[in-house]
Amino acid sequence: MNKLINQQLLFLSLSLLLVGGAAAQLTTPRPSPAAELNQTIALTTITVNYSRPSVIRGNNDRTGQIWGSQVPWGLAPNAFGNQKPMPWRAGANENTTISFSTPVLIEGEQLGAGTYGLHMIPEESGTVTIIFSKNTSSWGSFWYEQAEDALRVKVQMKDAPFTNVLTYQFTEVGLTSGTLALMWEKKQIPIKLAVSQETILAKFRDDLRGVQGFGWQGPLSAANYCLQNNINHEEAVKWADQAIAANRTGQTLGMKAALLFQKGDIEAGVKTADEAKEIATMNELNTLGYQLAGANQYEKAEEFFKLNIKRNPKVANGYDSLGECYVAMGKNDEAIKLFKKSLSMDPPPNVKLNSIANLKRLGVDYSE
Repeated sequence: MNKLINQQLLFLSLSLLLVGGAAAQLTTPRPSPAAELNQTIALTTITVNYSRPSVIRGNNDRTGQIWGSQVPWGLAPNAFGNQKPMPWRAGANENTTISFSTPVLIEGEQLGAGTYGLHMIPEESGTVTIIFSKNTSSWGSFWYEQAEDALRVKVQMKDAPFTNVLTYQFTEVGLTSGTLALMWEKKQIPIKLAVSQETILAKFRDDLRGVQGFGWQGPLSAANYCLQNNINHEEAVKWADQAIAANRTGQTLGMKAALLFQKGDIEAGVKTADEAKEIATMNELNTLGYQLAGANQYEKAEEFFKLNIKRNPKVANGYDSLGECYVAMGKNDEAIKLFKKSLSMDPPPNVKLNSIANLKRLGVDYSE
């Protein structure tokens, strides 16, 4: 440990001498260059700023000397700064920092929007304490104070393929969550991040107070997100109403109908679908039919699919869709006739494949 302390003092002494004459100094390349990682999860921008030391640089090979030596297990002695035992700076040079544009969940724990100093305490057991500090301006961890912690979580270090230059990367990215990992030498330190649905909805509310709230696309997009994720139905219906008020179409009315069906208000959903069918396009009317079928309103769905065929008698997809409705209703003989009718009309490839697949499921060996 004395060797580590001496290295710290020598490095800091040289650094401070350089800083003291900064006005006359030339900017030169750093052995551990700065880097930035950006990733968007949901509507949240995550940014990591760090410096990247190497395991192998020229003839200096530190393989096997990183974890437990170059990066000590537990807190390291500190002969500079506040002289308190310190965590690892999770990189090199200045504070490693991580920024979140909205509140996030770190390993399931809440952390507010903002920028944080990122520190780590790795243990020989493989447990790593991840520290998000309110202090972002210090050099390294020499002035780290636990009282400035915003959050601490524990994760488990994993073995990983060799990484020469310390790297932060997102190893997993989903719609509302992801895994940020520090990769160095033969280890990986993964941190699970997530954005709550409430944070996403709060962003919608804020955006819809701006210019996006004056048109129909913004509220329709917010309503559609709620539909796709089966959440927030009461407010989503209001957003659909806002879109309808700005642009009353089969699309906007169909969105409201779908939300009403999803929340279990079947009577209101059917009423809205009936309003929509009068002005719906071919595709919108077809979608309404499937929405009704999905709500187990098969006779009403049959009505919509038949209306679509009446309006568009030369479109094969209408017959294919009504055929699927009849399968759900147990009217297999009528369904077979409709699938064969669809195939007789030289349908587009997706409709053709669907009609053939349905005939096969009904025991009909269809050939060209």
